Amino acid sequence: MMHNFNSDPFYLTRSHEFDWNGNESAGNGIQHVDSADITSLFSMHNGIKASNASGSLQFGGSLGQFEKWDDPIVADHTSNHNEAYVKELEMSQKRLLQLDQALEKARHQAAKQRHSIGRDDAFDRAHARWLGEHERLMDELRSSLLSGEGDDTTVHLLVDAAISHYGDLHGIKSKGAGSDMFHILSGTWTTPAERLLMWLGGFRSSDLLKVVEKQMQNLSLSEEQLVCIFNLQKSCQQAEDALSQGMEALQHSLTLTLSSSSLARPSSGDVVDYASHMATAMSNVHTIQSFLNQADLLRLHTLQQLQRILSPCQAARALLAINDYKARLRALSSLWLARPKE
Repeated sequence: MMHNFNSDPFYLTRSHEFDWNGNESAGNGIQHVDSADITSLFSMHNGIKASNASGSLQFGGSLGQFEKWDDPIVADHTSNHNEAYVKELEMSQKRLLQLDQALEKARHQAAKQRHSIGRDDAFDRAHARWLGEHERLMDELRSSLLSGEGDDTTVHLLVDAAISHYGDLHGIKSKGAGSDMFHILSGTWTTPAERLLMWLGGFRSSDLLKVVEKQMQNLSLSEEQLVCIFNLQKSCQQAEDALSQGMEALQHSLTLTLSSSSLARPSSGDVVDYASHMATAMSNVHTIQSFLNQADLLRLHTLQQLQRILSPCQAARALLAINDYKARLRALSSLWLARPKE
């Protein structure tokens, strides 16, 4: 495969690799290839034309044109000169082949990095295990309520286990955000319908309370409980609004920082300014990770408060209502993906 080297100077990374923190590991160094060398090499190759019919050898470029000379000394000199150019061409072709192979290797490494961006296999596996255990807990909770054999103590223990399991999810997501915050924020580890309603890496606590509200007529709530749930929903909305406004401010700041004219391809005189802007952008990204953590804490705190307001059986039905709501979203995603394609 041949490439057009008649362009600006470029750089080839031979075997440089970068860890996930952006640090450069040991390698063979960066080879700078000047396009002038490549251009002259191709000019030399295209300029040499041998004609067996006329017995003349023509060189393009500034070398001019030489007719065939019958002088044996001159002919021998021309032959030696020709052999030197042939050897030089062979060396140049070998060098081009090596450069081409290095370029292909660099492209392959870049493709692997692009493929891995936005993925966190360790988190996805941990979340899948959590989801399986969560479904088991919900089945136990449902069976206990349907059978009528579970007393308040038994149901209370099952609700405690379910809330504690949500705490485990917070830990898994916190660890995942430390590894790849954008993966958690994007919600690509959930189904399409769940992503549609996602807010900062999960559901809004106020929305989940609305799901519980739909079940209130079946929960036989007291007036005091209704007031407590109303106040809890109001405080959740206030906290969500504050986090949303903070995220909007961060996104605006990040846009302004990265759109700065000094972040164009930095010259030697702009390196300090470039580094300063990028440091500000990195600080914004770290703050977004903090917002993700606060949103997960709000979700966990809401479930814990709901447990304190409700009786064990009421809390169990509330958790099952939330679980059924999420299951319907997953079912909707499956139906959507399985729809007939036009």
